[in-house]
Amino acid sequence: RTRLTQRPGGTQGLKALNMSQREQLTAAAPTANASCEEAVMKGWFSEVSDEMWPGQAMSLKIDEVLFRGKSDFQDVMVFQSAKHGRVLILDGVIQATERDEFSYQEMITNLPLCSLKDPPKKVLVVGGGDGGVLREIVRHPTIEHLDIAEIDGMVIEMSKKYFPGMSCGFDDDRVHVHVTDGIKFVGDAEEGTYDAIIVDSSDPVGPAAVLFERAFFEKIHRALKPGGVVCTQGECIWLHAELIKDVLEMCKDIFTGGSVQYGFTTIPTYPSGQIGFVMACKPDENGKTATFVKPERPPPVAPEGTKLKPLRYYNSAVHSAAFVLPEFARAAVEPFVVPGTGFQ
Repeated sequence: RTRLTQRPGGTQGLKALNMSQREQLTAAAPTANASCEEAVMKGWFSEVSDEMWPGQAMSLKIDEVLFRGKSDFQDVMVFQSAKHGRVLILDGVIQATERDEFSYQEMITNLPLCSLKDPPKKVLVVGGGDGGVLREIVRHPTIEHLDIAEIDGMVIEMSKKYFPGMSCGFDDDRVHVHVTDGIKFVGDAEEGTYDAIIVDSSDPVGPAAVLFERAFFEKIHRALKPGGVVCTQGECIWLHAELIKDVLEMCKDIFTGGSVQYGFTTIPTYPSGQIGFVMACKPDENGKTATFVKPERPPPVAPEGTKLKPLRYYNSAVHSAAFVLPEFARAAVEPFVVPGTGFQ
């Protein structure tokens, strides 16, 4: 989710610097939660950015503020909303609401994991401190070891306290939590360690900015096994086409001989109601790569006796549909997409 605040000089100042969209986001300062809370009217939280979505703002009515604090990295807030349940805010941006978080969590997890040649055994999550992606990964019965590298321990703490439906994945014995710099963790991993790496990051502003840079993706490529896949939060095609093309082009260059794709999901409380995913696959020992556009296996079924509810968004048809883009989006990303060979 993108956080770009008005700075001295305004939009014209940024244009004068001739920055790319990614450079603008990386250079921007995070938004304070309090400024969004009072942006429209008292008692409402509104995402306001005159630069990134001028003239529009997603607003949620606040029933009660449950937590407000500042970690070593960002501004953290949790409130009870009127219609969307509890809401997690980081640096002025809605990260998750109890009403619709499942669409994002299920898709960022199962688009890559169900595209693998073989069922996943060892997976890494970078970011994802709310626990939602962990919850979806542990549905897969073949998982043997699941690492999460989250830089901000306060996000984990607040999720466990206020979002038990999301954070239940932390309770699984296969999960190993590392409160640390995700880039360092990936860089320290042995070559060919993971079947999949899922980057559930905030937007390229503040502590998450480095998660959109080339050096990080090179480390990911090294840490993946042959045939392994990465899936990263890929911003909104309605708002950030230039940034998306930049990341896709970078993956195309790094994943030589591999495949690169862009898919999306709908989610009402994210800007323009949509967010995308950038996916890349490292070729396997036979040079084969994931197509991504067609799942290799059925959706996972949660084992009996767990806290996990049935899937509410992802299914095999939705998997394939995620890659059917409207014409303006197809035209923007197609030059940077590398179709997979499939594993047959």
